[in-house]
Amino acid sequence: MAHKTEALFRDDAYLRTAEATVVAINERGGIILDRTIFYATSGGQPGDTGHIERGDGSRIAIAATITGETKDEIIHVPAPELATLQVGERVKLAIDWERRYLLMRMHAACHLLTVVCPFPITGAAVFEDDSRVDFDIPDASFTKEEVTAGMMDLVRADHPIFTRLISDGELGANPGLVKSKNVRPPVGTGKIRLVCIGENASVDSQPCGGTHVKSTGEIGEIHIGKIEKKGRENRRFRIRFGPMPVN
Repeated sequence: MAHKTEALFRDDAYLRTAEATVVAINERGGIILDRTIFYATSGGQPGDTGHIERGDGSRIAIAATITGETKDEIIHVPAPELATLQVGERVKLAIDWERRYLLMRMHAACHLLTVVCPFPITGAAVFEDDSRVDFDIPDASFTKEEVTAGMMDLVRADHPIFTRLISDGELGANPGLVKSKNVRPPVGTGKIRLVCIGENASVDSQPCGGTHVKSTGEIGEIHIGKIEKKGRENRRFRIRFGPMPVN
């Protein structure tokens, strides 16, 4: 039977620590808690790492976080050969905040890229230092410089980034909210999480379950490292932190 983990990061991505109770240990030693601040690998964003602290002060390193039988079941994968927790045990959680914050900034940067390049998304992957978004673009007229300038305009404007929930029906009535060409957001729960940018979502709004910073200004300086051709109509844009290198 799948368990449902309360995902604290959905309401507050800035939580670095929390307390929780162990509800299950699966056959592979994966730890399932009643609540967590650890984001599970999904939507192109990797899961969190960090540690779980027991009552005696000893720590269990968490090497990865993944989903289980359902998206609501979050499994904390301990580093090999560590002590096993007991069901019912109260523990303290701590994520690798520096890594998570880089991912939050980078994930938000990916959203800005989809604003500057408003084309169907065919793939994406978020990493701490080099992320990518693939678009279905027949015309490769974009330059790295133009796209970088457009993204940095949005960063400097320091637009707010926030989330809101809509119903399945609202999503059905606004199909343009979905930017992905091949992947549809899960429906059936009655609530779909939108990540919005700008006052009253004036800049962007799209379904997303990931973690993001609170404003575009927090992203900092970013640039397009390269634009790669991945098929007749597929272009891969690579986002990197820092200023664009001078040739």
